[in-house]
Amino acid sequence: MSMPVTYRVAMPNPHSHLFEVEAVFPPAGPTLTVALPVWTPGSYLVREYARHLQDVSVTDTAGTALPFRRLDKRAFIIDANQAPVHVKYRVYANELTVRTSHLDGSHGYFNGATLFLYSEALRDRPHHVCVDAPKGWRTTVALEQRGAEFVAPSYDELVDAPFEVGPHTPIHFNAAGVPHEIVLWGEPQLDEKKLVGDLTRVIEVEAALFGGLPLERYVFFVYGTDKGRGGLEHKGSTALIYPRSAFSSSRGWEDFLTLCAHEYFHLWNVKRIKPKALVPFDYGQENYTQLLWFFEGGTSYYDNLLVRRAGLMSPGRYLARLGESLTALHTTPGRAVMPLVDASWLSWVKHYRPDENSPNSAISYYLKGELVSALLDLHLRRATNDQKTLDDLMRLLWARYGDESGVPEDGVERLAGELAGTSLSAFFDHALRSTRELDYSVFAHVGLEVRLRPRESPADKGGTAPRKGGEKSGGGYLGLLPKTGAGIASVLEGSPSMAAGVYADDEVIALDGLKCDAAQLVSRCEDRRPGDVVRLTLFRRDKLHELSLTLGAKPADTAYLARVDAPTEQQRASYRAWLGAAWDETEPRS
Repeated sequence: MSMPVTYRVAMPNPHSHLFEVEAVFPPAGPTLTVALPVWTPGSYLVREYARHLQDVSVTDTAGTALPFRRLDKRAFIIDANQAPVHVKYRVYANELTVRTSHLDGSHGYFNGATLFLYSEALRDRPHHVCVDAPKGWRTTVALEQRGAEFVAPSYDELVDAPFEVGPHTPIHFNAAGVPHEIVLWGEPQLDEKKLVGDLTRVIEVEAALFGGLPLERYVFFVYGTDKGRGGLEHKGSTALIYPRSAFSSSRGWEDFLTLCAHEYFHLWNVKRIKPKALVPFDYGQENYTQLLWFFEGGTSYYDNLLVRRAGLMSPGRYLARLGESLTALHTTPGRAVMPLVDASWLSWVKHYRPDENSPNSAISYYLKGELVSALLDLHLRRATNDQKTLDDLMRLLWARYGDESGVPEDGVERLAGELAGTSLSAFFDHALRSTRELDYSVFAHVGLEVRLRPRESPADKGGTAPRKGGEKSGGGYLGLLPKTGAGIASVLEGSPSMAAGVYADDEVIALDGLKCDAAQLVSRCEDRRPGDVVRLTLFRRDKLHELSLTLGAKPADTAYLARVDAPTEQQRASYRAWLGAAWDETEPRS
């Protein structure tokens, strides 16, 4: 058996935010090159983890220092002399996100890409980890444990298994015949019985779609914070960050379940069915694919749908959330600039690095990918008289590529056409490779149509029909996005604010001589009429400016799904097949 790469991780002073690591590499030749990754799989941004690496020393087994030198920002070459190499170092970890690592007096959480030096020559060897935890702390990770060691069959598997070390007590339950655990941090106020019951229903719906679960154990790491929402998928676990205050509301709980459903669906879609362009991962640079629209956007389509199938979201709420996604797309001018495949390809510099011009120049492959996946599902249903759906496409991808060999760049389109029994190239060319508005006519297959209306208030996310008498007649439109506080986050292309010379990062002081901040500015201008001229006072780089701005009319960019008049029996049946509900349950409820 090949000698493993071994690591010992200690945290003797958690308040320093420093993990102490000793890595032992077996003999691999006269020299050994080791490096830290620059990114974490699943989060497509170069994060330069080596910036947190410090105090590196290298010895042989006897403790004699070995010469080494830096090759570049992340790598070292060591004079190994055909012998085992011991590398000691420390890593600063004070960033609480699902993609990075965090150590303080309450716990230690780490993703392997941020902590474990690796050798490309030894990457396929087993990798073992021993954790020296502070007294009273335990270690939870979705890896096999042998004695005091956690065992991964390769570096790729190790990096795909985050560790949580702390005073937690895991919640254990079984779902779809497989043991699951939940680890909580941050004192989220949760009803554990409801948490386990609802997660079990979601898991069993997902397992049924694919015919069972592809693993023997799964761990949910849940981090309650003051703000922030997100998750990162792994082969046997997920890390989730969610605002602790949102768990107690029905809408917040519904949204949390969709986040859980999203990351769990990645067990298949991304972790095992994956783009061929990411096989194997290159940890030293960007890995490019045009398929994130399907692997992330398609998963976003399923996260709401699966919670609906689990009976944890009403048909009306499902359609309302889909309408909110439609609204988010239609209020993003970048949809007319960036094709969906480019949103995937350029994720490394666009999606994870947004700036004040992002709404004007880019779109999210999660957002538009969700909507294109919904349209693809409906196209498959229409082409086959509801005999084939996106579920069948997922199962076909699972059968063909579930061995992790990787889906070719044209694989999703090719298999979709195979299922439909007809070419879908015109649909894909339009939806993926053009910047034209999406064609929503296929919603008629299930008796629905997309309608657009003006926004009724700054808090209006869309998804519902206009309220009777609720729309402000002639409300004024600025075309800017406020920050929290006085600042302006973005100025939208072609808007009255851009025409008047308002800039992102301007600090709003007053409207018509009366004090207000940026959010108040938007609300007050919606009480005015299109064509009204307002006087805006603001600071720009500490210099006072006064601008005259002519308000525009609010655009009809807020979307919702409505029933067609006089639906046919076929439309009623297709709707039921899609959402598992009677036609009378179609109308979204606010």
